[in-house]
Amino acid sequence: MYKALRLNIERKINLTEEEWKCITEKTEFIKLKKNEFLQIQDSNSSYEGFILKGAFKTYIINDSGAESVIFFSFENEWMCDLESFYHQKPTTYNIKAIEDSEILVISKTNKALLFEQVPKLVQFHIIMVEKANINIQQRLLDVLNKTSKQRYLEFVERYSHKIDKINNKNLSSYLGVSHEFLSKIKKSC
Repeated sequence: MYKALRLNIERKINLTEEEWKCITEKTEFIKLKKNEFLQIQDSNSSYEGFILKGAFKTYIINDSGAESVIFFSFENEWMCDLESFYHQKPTTYNIKAIEDSEILVISKTNKALLFEQVPKLVQFHIIMVEKANINIQQRLLDVLNKTSKQRYLEFVERYSHKIDKINNKNLSSYLGVSHEFLSKIKKSC
């Protein structure tokens, strides 16, 4: 079950068996059914997670009650509400399984302990945070500079293996378009 996590980490740093044991002791395995929450907006429960199986959407509910999908996360990807996790603030986002999912999570307390026990994980952490920041910047640039159709085509290309798992409501929310406009985009492709 933890094999995918170890492979992910060891792409960047090598681990001894003792270091690996420290990691597995500090993580928690969670199974979620489709539509179950890992995190609820404005709660005080935030984790950093590595997705073993399944898919999640990270979204907000705005003041008018509308849902805005910020990110989708899939197998072998990391997922976190960065500000909530690192600054122990109430969560900004809802994180919900969009299919039956399995995830390994770690609390901030356990992550701090891991940094003490396995100092080279700090290097891995820096790489993860850099990647997350790049993804956030790219998402912002895409929203500001690309058409909805361009964003849709790039999304389909990047997640061709998962596009059938994402319903039109979630995809149109992610793209920032109406259901009707998404249908037009799909028909024109």
